[in-house]
Amino acid sequence: MVETQIRFEDGLSYERYMGDWSRRVGTVFLDWLALPSGLKWIDVGCGNGAFTELIVERCAPTEVRGIDPSEAQLDFARKRHAARLAKFDRGDAMALPFPRSAFDAAIMALVIFFVPNPAKGVAEMTRVVRPGGMVAAYAWDILGGGFTLEPLRIELRAMGIKPVDPPTVEASRIEVMRDLWTGAGLDAVETRQITVQRTFSNFEEFWTITALGSPSTRPTLAAMSPADAELFKTRVRARLPGDAAGRITYESRANAVKGRVPA
Repeated sequence: MVETQIRFEDGLSYERYMGDWSRRVGTVFLDWLALPSGLKWIDVGCGNGAFTELIVERCAPTEVRGIDPSEAQLDFARKRHAARLAKFDRGDAMALPFPRSAFDAAIMALVIFFVPNPAKGVAEMTRVVRPGGMVAAYAWDILGGGFTLEPLRIELRAMGIKPVDPPTVEASRIEVMRDLWTGAGLDAVETRQITVQRTFSNFEEFWTITALGSPSTRPTLAAMSPADAELFKTRVRARLPGDAAGRITYESRANAVKGRVPA
């Protein structure tokens, strides 16, 4: 039986697989937020610190706090260059260990569909941000076909295998994200989609980083017979033809939302 819980316990593997994608989306996302320098930020569900580092590099914050439930991911984050400014602690998105109005901006990057009660998570971000401050998030458009694993998910479904979804995947829908933000009492709520591309040098690099690096596909692959695993790989290869040099390029899409805490 395939284990359906997605576990993030390998910071390096996650960095190779998702860290690159997160920064590609995160760069566009931060430009969209258009926040000034000198702010205090909290990165909720910071994981291995990929997006936290982007905040440090691009936003000139005075303080950044990263919160995540995985000690393995936090250990990786603390070794980043961003750790010169950011502080990483274990914590729960639904019970942030900070007082009211402690930050100027609260962010969830690729996290909201893992929060057991997304509304409570948004309410907590709103609580710890000062009046007039920003609460924002982005999440893969999984149900709309925008996930980084979509080429694999298509072939899994064709083979009669249900892909593993995050526990609260409905929260990644752009209309649901908007409702969560307005339901938390946030003002000036806006949404948008962000589409990015990534290129792999060849199919084997793509397969190693994506199929073998994703915590949602590894248990599925491990549960397959050798014949089915090879068939699956062959089908994915056919779905992602390389260019003349063998490079694999494809797009992924995220939904984003932002709003202001009422002044």
